[in-house]
Amino acid sequence: MPEGSPPFDPSHDEEAMADPVSSDKQLANRMLAGDEQAFEDFFGWHFPRLYRFALKRLGHNHDEAEEVAQATLCRAIDKLKTYRGEAPLFTWLCTFCRHEIGARYRKLQREPLEADLIEDLPEVQGALDSLALSADDPEDSLRRKEIERLVHVTLDRLPFRYGFVLESMYIRGLSMKEIASELRVSPKAVESLLTRARQAFRDAFSGLVGGLTGADSGTAGS
Repeated sequence: MPEGSPPFDPSHDEEAMADPVSSDKQLANRMLAGDEQAFEDFFGWHFPRLYRFALKRLGHNHDEAEEVAQATLCRAIDKLKTYRGEAPLFTWLCTFCRHEIGARYRKLQREPLEADLIEDLPEVQGALDSLALSADDPEDSLRRKEIERLVHVTLDRLPFRYGFVLESMYIRGLSMKEIASELRVSPKAVESLLTRARQAFRDAFSGLVGGLTGADSGTAGS
């Protein structure tokens, strides 16, 4: 995590998960009214999640991810009047973040990186197995890409700490001790956090991927 990032506050995650669109619209209205605390909340809630969103798309370059997250928030503040509350604020912010990432790659004349698929998570492996995907079948390749997209949609919408701990373990291959050091908590706290993160991922991912696997199951059984 960047040195200047705000400390973790569990209440931020819980409050945002309760009714994201409603609370996001209230936050935006407070910001437009000039509420200084609202700006602090905006940065505290969304900088860590945008940082992680950018990190995996920038080859885990921490400096670039921090710059992109900051640029995204600044651009979003300039455009805040256009936010209508029709989707969660983070979804809206991701649009700006993808633009910033794309602009950075174009400037460097490089191809954007694809985010890794976390196959080690049982929920993901189960979804892949249920489709019996073949590497040689173009349609199966498209299904796999859709599952990959749903994995990252799920991760990007989890509370920051949940997404961070899952990616740290299953993509970056860090140990409990290394994750604890990055989060500035004890390994025991990371173990507890990982358990909650996997449950949250399982609940969210199963809802998204159910239509894909269910549609195929129905086809297979007909």
